[in-house]
Amino acid sequence: MSSEWGRIDEAGTVFVKTAEGEREIGSWQAGDPEAGLAYYVRRFEDLETEVELLSKRLESGAGDAKATKSQAMTLHASLPTAAVLGDLASVDAKLVALISAADAKIGEQAEARDAARTQAIAQKEVLAAEAEQLAESSTQWKVAGDRLHTIVDEWKLIKGIDRKTDDALWKRFAAARDAFGKRRGSHFAQLDTERESAKSVKEELVRRAEELAASDDWRETSAALKELMTEWKAAPRANRNTEDALWKRFRAAQDSFFERRSGVFAERDAEQAQNLKEKEAIIAEANTLDISNPRQAQVALRDLQERLEAVGHVPRDAMRRTEDRMRAAEQRVREALDADWKRSSVESNPFLAQLRERLAEAEAKLERAKASGDAGRIAKAESDVAQRRGLLPE
Repeated sequence: MSSEWGRIDEAGTVFVKTAEGEREIGSWQAGDPEAGLAYYVRRFEDLETEVELLSKRLESGAGDAKATKSQAMTLHASLPTAAVLGDLASVDAKLVALISAADAKIGEQAEARDAARTQAIAQKEVLAAEAEQLAESSTQWKVAGDRLHTIVDEWKLIKGIDRKTDDALWKRFAAARDAFGKRRGSHFAQLDTERESAKSVKEELVRRAEELAASDDWRETSAALKELMTEWKAAPRANRNTEDALWKRFRAAQDSFFERRSGVFAERDAEQAQNLKEKEAIIAEANTLDISNPRQAQVALRDLQERLEAVGHVPRDAMRRTEDRMRAAEQRVREALDADWKRSSVESNPFLAQLRERLAEAEAKLERAKASGDAGRIAKAESDVAQRRGLLPE
């Protein structure tokens, strides 16, 4: 019995048709020849299906190109002995095309791997260069240290570099990290030395501040404590815990002094405010003295002056005002006394009255001479006034 692609002879031998002629592929003794032909056709269809699946997986990218090529070459090599009935020439052509496509994919994948490798190398070179820059110049110790830790994590995620190149890049990074660690260690060792020195300086400032805290010399001690504060700000910092503890002691000493001073000043201010009220009351009395009898007013004024003198200090900003008001009251009494003395002098001494009249005439002439602008007349008039004033008693 025969079909398009093969036959089974009377002895049960199965043949497949090829371009080179018939080829024996097996025997069928199980029964119906049609069943035998169908069996070998199904084997051919299985072969076609396998080739089709390999082709689709390669095309979709799901299949590895090298593995696909290997499987296709194995299948292609088996075709001359394949026990199947079907169009072996078409399967042969498909496998040749599949092997060619796999080769192309292998080339593309190789290029992609090379590109990925080049990119991965470039990424690690950037990370190594960054680490070297940090190692050389960064003084942001925590930030730089954290960044170096992050670089390690980023480094691990970069794949696809050959072992030799990767090892060389890692050595660059590791060397930079070690250099940074040494420089940071040296910095903090120096900082510890400086902080120990700063501790000694600030302990001395605290000692001086605590000595001054008990002083009652408000002006000098205030200036001294302010100077200590200036020295504190200029001094280097100790480590944080020590700095905080010393600052609390230093600040407590200053607060103790200034709180005591504030208390004293508040008490003094209250006392001076009361003194001011008392002085203002006395000055008010002095300003309202009855000067119709200047002698009695003078006696009363002296009593008020003594009372005023006995009152303590007043606020600085009120001193000038109270003094001026008291002087005005005193001047009022003096003017009354002068007027009374002049009146009594004139009334009891006609000659003195005559001298005063002549002095007044001389002064009038002087004013007229000044009005004329005549230098000779002015000089003569001034001389006459001076002469007549000299005749008057004090």
